[in-house]
Order: sequence, then C-alpha cells, then structure tokens
Amino acid sequence: MGFERFIASRYLMSRRKQTIISVISLMSVLGVAIGVAALVVVMGVYNGFTSDIRDKILGANAHVTLLSADPAIFDPVDRPENAAGTEEESAEAGTEQASPLASVLAEIQAVPGVKAATPYIYTEVLLSTARGATGLVVRGVDPLQAGTALQLLRDMPAGDARDLAREGVPGIVIGKNLAARFGLTVGSRVNLLSPMGQRSATGFTPKIRSFRVVGMFSSGMTDYDSRLAYISLDAARELLGLPEGRVSGIEAFCEDPYQAREIAATIQKQLGPPFYAQNWMDLNASLFAALQLERIGMFIVLAMVILVGSFSIITSLVMLVMEKTRDIAILMSMGATAGAIRRIFMLQGLIIGMVGTGIGYVLGLGLAWLLKKYQFIDLPPGVYTMDKLPMLIDVSDTLLIGVVAMIMCFLATIYPARQAARLKPAEALRYE
Repeated sequence: MGFERFIASRYLMSRRKQTIISVISLMSVLGVAIGVAALVVVMGVYNGFTSDIRDKILGANAHVTLLSADPAIFDPVDRPENAAGTEEESAEAGTEQASPLASVLAEIQAVPGVKAATPYIYTEVLLSTARGATGLVVRGVDPLQAGTALQLLRDMPAGDARDLAREGVPGIVIGKNLAARFGLTVGSRVNLLSPMGQRSATGFTPKIRSFRVVGMFSSGMTDYDSRLAYISLDAARELLGLPEGRVSGIEAFCEDPYQAREIAATIQKQLGPPFYAQNWMDLNASLFAALQLERIGMFIVLAMVILVGSFSIITSLVMLVMEKTRDIAILMSMGATAGAIRRIFMLQGLIIGMVGTGIGYVLGLGLAWLLKKYQFIDLPPGVYTMDKLPMLIDVSDTLLIGVVAMIMCFLATIYPARQAARLKPAEALRYE
C-alpha cells in the first residue's frame, strides 16, 4: 500500500498543467467540509432542543403514573378482600385496612429503580380573579413529597411548595405566565370553581373556594406556565367533595428516567388489576417521534451538501485521469497492476474526503462551542420552549456524520478509479 499512497499523495500535491483540476479538488474539499460542519451544528441543535423539551416534561411530570379502573380503590374502607377476616382481626389490622393507599405506596417504593412515589389528584377548574377568569388544570399533591420529587416545584423563582400545607386559607402554586396575565403575586387571592358542584335546596350550584398564591413556577413551556396549578391533596378533596383518602393515582419517580417503561411494567405486574401503569415515554411518544422524523429529514437534506462535494471528487479524478494518462501507461508498463492503479485514485479521493471531513469537524465543533458558550442567537419568546439556541453535541452522531462523509467520498472514487485501471498502455503511448 506504500507505493500507491506515495503516488496518490504526489498527484495531489504536485502542480498540474490544468489549474481547473486543482480548483475542482479544492471545491471538493470545501464541499465536504461545509456539509460536515452544517451537519454537526444542526444535529447539535436538534439534540439540544430534544433534550430541553425532555427535561421540561420530566420536570413537571412523573416518570410512571399508576391509575386504577376503580376510583374508590384507595378509599379508607374495608374492600371485599379485606372484609373476610373477623372483627377482632380487623381491629388488630386497624391502620393497614383503613389505609390501602399506604400499602400500595410502600409496594411501589419497594420496586428496584423507584426513588419516590406520591399520590395526586387531577382535575380541571375555573380560576377567577378581579381581572378575569380562565380554565385551569389543577393537580393536588402532597406538599412535602411533591416538592422533593418534582423539579418544577423544587426550583421555583418565588415561594415554597411546602407552604401548600399551611393552615388557614389553602395555598396554590401557579405558573409565571398565569401570574403575569392576571397580575398575581405571592399572597394574592384567587377563587377556584369546581365543576363537581354541590346540591342545595335551590338546586345544583357550583362549588367555589378561595385560595392564596404561595408560589410561582417557571417550566419554560407555555402550556404549563399558563394552564397548570398545584394545591394540596386535602384542599383538592375539599374542593371536589371527595371522600378522605380518594386520589386520582400515584406518581412514581425513577432513578433513571429511561428505565420508566420497564419499571411501569414491573409495577403493573406486581399490583395487577384494576391497576394499570403508564410511563412518560409512551405518553409523549408522538412528540418525540415527530422530533426524530424532523431530525432524520434534516440529516438527509444536509447530507446532500456532502454528496455535492463527492460529485466534485468524481469530476476532479476523471480530469486527473485524463491528464495523467501517460503516467498511468508508464506505471503499468513498469509492472503496476490494474488493482494498484485503481487504489491510487481511490486513495486520492479518500484523502480529499479525510481532509474535508477534518476541516468540517473543526468548523462545526468550533461553531457549536461558540453557540453553547456565548449563546448569541436569541429565539422569539413565546414561540419556543427556550429563549436561546440550544446545543448538545452527541459523540455517536458526530462519528456517524464522519462515517457517512467518508462512505460518500469512497463511492465517488469508484468510477474514475475503474476507468484508470482499464487504460491500455499501448493505446495511451501510441501518440507520445
């Protein structure tokens, strides 16, 4: 291989009779470099955008959600399976039978990979203030547990989620966009109107309760910051008129969020019907599938830039074969085989591809580093979930870009290399 590499490098570095060949070779290098650099930057932006959305979804939602087909499954009363014992056994069991929720929580927390589990209540209400009203998704949570498990409630710009447990007027935590819309601050009063309502002598009337704003969160996602609020479990039960112990389900948080699907299957298998478990990956599968499809499409589009560079390699090598016809004939007359001639021109194309890919890596990774460090590109507020262009370089994606570029460059060398190998020395030297 040393002989072929030597000749290939001499052909690339030597001065040529036709300057156009050198220009085309330079364009080939630049085409490959620009394509690789563009792919590195764009894939970094897509990875950063996907990672940012994923982190914000996980910050506001549980990794695994346990639901039940029987809404009263957690009510603190003896269920049919608990009623088989005697009254003495029931008296001795006391707390366990009166609190099925506690036993289910303990069972979930015992599953390997689960770091926390907390009950929740989900409902939709109407929020009203002096400046207007709006529909609102309310989640009843345990203030002590949810503030630890949910990053959204752990890193709030104002207030503390533990204040939801304060006595007196029940507290509520709202999003920053909702607070800005109605001019609310910590300490402001709002009213929540329950769709459940209550019966009275005059008929069915809605249930209205007053709440005090004890905190504001900022998720970076408009839907959450404008339409989501948190209250305590007791306040949610009282607002909806639910019996003591009633919850909508249980939220579980995993040590590794990417193991949520397996952990959800384990929980569902252990508890059995009427319980069923959902995980965050399946619930958001359509969103991440759309992002992945866009990512693949952009990869294909930008790979066309590398393909243009590889076509320039074909042109450059074909013209080089035409210029070096006499040299090729002399080499073959001296004993060089057709395979050696073929490898000489393939190596030239691969060298062009390697140089272009290397330059592209330097340009792409350098620009990605600048974008990540200085964040000089601003995004329109309210349109995206972030205000700066995100950047996350993935090693596997970066290596894949280089492999694709080299494959394209190699394929571009096949035709001109075969044409050079088919050259007949006698015909090439006939008119010399």
